[in-house]
Amino acid sequence: MQQNSGGRPPGPRSVLLAEVAQATQRLADAGVPSPRFDAEELAAHIHGCKRGELHNVKDADFDARYWEAIARREAREPLQHITGRAFFRYLELQVGPGVFVPRPETESVVGWAIDAVRAMDVVEPLIVDLCTGSGAIALAMAQEVPRSRVHAVELSEDALEWTRKNVEGSRVVLHQGDALTALPELDGQVDLVISNPPYIPLTEWEYVAPEARDHDPELALFSGEDGLDTIRGIERTAHRLLRPGGLVVIEHADTQGGQVPWIFNEEAGWADAADHPDLNNRPRFATARKATP
Repeated sequence: MQQNSGGRPPGPRSVLLAEVAQATQRLADAGVPSPRFDAEELAAHIHGCKRGELHNVKDADFDARYWEAIARREAREPLQHITGRAFFRYLELQVGPGVFVPRPETESVVGWAIDAVRAMDVVEPLIVDLCTGSGAIALAMAQEVPRSRVHAVELSEDALEWTRKNVEGSRVVLHQGDALTALPELDGQVDLVISNPPYIPLTEWEYVAPEARDHDPELALFSGEDGLDTIRGIERTAHRLLRPGGLVVIEHADTQGGQVPWIFNEEAGWADAADHPDLNNRPRFATARKATP
């Protein structure tokens, strides 16, 4: 028998860890992008522990509901819909059907915006988050820029059910409305407008991952033939809302790098339009400054 470094036989593998190994293979066969992580995350969720504590779950405490959760993930239901939560920067958010699940790549967009606002010579910066969805961006800005005043705008009533839960008790002021006509009372006063709008071209529907295509709301995904319809509208909203010198930060698809900065051009009253990469060095968001008259 193989001995470990302490001279004793290795202990038997726990039932849960053995099931996690099987679940990992099932998820991999189903095409899930991160099968091991998801198998462990679902095991931790079902058994009420952290991923690093799975080995402590007693064999007698194995919960067969784990395989129900795995079957849902195997069918490409989003992990976050099964657990009911999504993590974004320093936040834990409630999510589910009807609201867009925040993605890790958006964290770099928010990081740039936070640094930009902190660098402003403004005591209580005024920030607007358009197409807020779960409220992830607005809440991160409010949390990490403590004296900021943050307004968040969302059109969908289904999404707002989740947004309201997430912003409860925060400093974020939530508005139901269209991002293209929102907050006229703030015209010319805002320091930063930020948005993760819908930007997928309708022609690319079949190429979208099942987790997004079949579960995220279409309103949060698709925007015209080239995917830029909402961004064009937000350009006008941002110009209306911002004070001279104020900034706009807008996420886009990595395939739209170079196209979005052209929307924020000098003729439309913008300066310093630029694209920025995400952590994978792919074009991810554009920024521009409202020109001073």
